[in-house]
Amino acid sequence: MHLGLRHLALRVTDLARSRAFYERFLAMKVVWEPDPENVYFSSGSDNLALHQIARNELAQYQPPRGQLLDHFGIILRSPAHVDELFLDVQTDAAQYGATIAKPPKQHRDGSYSFYFTDPDGNVIQALYEPTISTLAFTREG
Repeated sequence: MHLGLRHLALRVTDLARSRAFYERFLAMKVVWEPDPENVYFSSGSDNLALHQIARNELAQYQPPRGQLLDHFGIILRSPAHVDELFLDVQTDAAQYGATIAKPPKQHRDGSYSFYFTDPDGNVIQALYEPTISTLAFTREG
């Protein structure tokens, strides 16, 4: 029916800070920057859009006590890649407005992951999942 959930759009409080975070930790590459309030990235198989919240609306976006989105995930090729990214985020988190939310953990289903936040508090799961981490994503699907 569809080709997957490969697009995510986030509203951000500081576009420059969020852009630096996603370029640094998720190695996202800019594919389109139509104006100073929007930037679109690709990882090759996924698409991420960041939209600057208008300055006159920022007061409405106070740090939440909770969020409806539990987390979104990025798939990594191996547990070693999870550990590598964990160390990378841990080393430079403060500089990019990130935090470690949960350290690496082996899950009952054989997956392995850790959780970290972007500058706006969105939680990201860096995940090795045996059934999908080895899949190849191509233009043909």
